[in-house]
Amino acid sequence: MRFGPILKRSFYERPTVDVARDLLGKILVHGPAAGMIVETEAYPGGDDFASHSARGITPRTRVIFGPPGHAYVYFIYGMYQCFNIVCEPDGRAGGVLVRALEPLAGIEIMRSRRPGARKIEDLASGPGKLTLALAITLQHNGADVTRGSLAVREPLEARRFEVRTTPRIGISQCVDAPLRFLIAGNRSASKSPRLSEI
Repeated sequence: MRFGPILKRSFYERPTVDVARDLLGKILVHGPAAGMIVETEAYPGGDDFASHSARGITPRTRVIFGPPGHAYVYFIYGMYQCFNIVCEPDGRAGGVLVRALEPLAGIEIMRSRRPGARKIEDLASGPGKLTLALAITLQHNGADVTRGSLAVREPLEARRFEVRTTPRIGISQCVDAPLRFLIAGNRSASKSPRLSEI
């Protein structure tokens, strides 16, 4: 399956919330596997205490403060890896968690990596599922997503869709901030009862 050009670094060198919304409908590609981004969460940094960058620059968070358009991959719950993309100008913290994809290419490969998924829409319907399906690991932390085999591309033909927002999921601080964005009605998004149109 063919897709459009890779997003340029300037796409990410903008406010984190804008990038999080604008990533919806774009295509995350890793090797032969690809999917349309259908759900994201913004972590703007600064006084957002849910963001890892709130702890300042550490060996773990250094990439978040670096140039935009790089991957920030981290391990949670001792078993899952989460894929984020660094935003904002160099030196300013910000990142977008890519939470869910609608599988488009390499679906049989995704099935082999996610044998427990019963339906196609369940292959990458959460941040830990997504990284398993696309074989994104801690080795990709710091990878430049504006080049190479792990990249975000424009679709060849943009879809029309409605954007909805909710508070972010699975955090204990800044829990009410409406910073989770998803394509309304897409069956590959992770499930949440709290939806409000914006």
